[in-house]
Amino acid sequence: MKKDIHPKYDLKTKATCACGAVFYVGSTMPSIAMEICSKCHPFYTGNEKIMDTAGRVERFNKRKAATAKVKK
Repeated sequence: MKKDIHPKYDLKTKATCACGAVFYVGSTMPSIAMEICSKCHPFYTGNEKIMDTAGRVERFNKRKAATAKVKK
């Protein structure tokens, strides 16, 4: 490697999430701010919610029930 052309790589960079969780990771940045992490993401916490906009889930369930009747 050439000297003095690569950014400094720090193994103790502080990554802070909006939920307040703090992680120490390796990075060339002095600090990292993130909006979502494994402590607050719905997939990892098990608090996943289905966002029903304009009744799309109900319409899908109606279509699914109608096709089940046709197949029988």
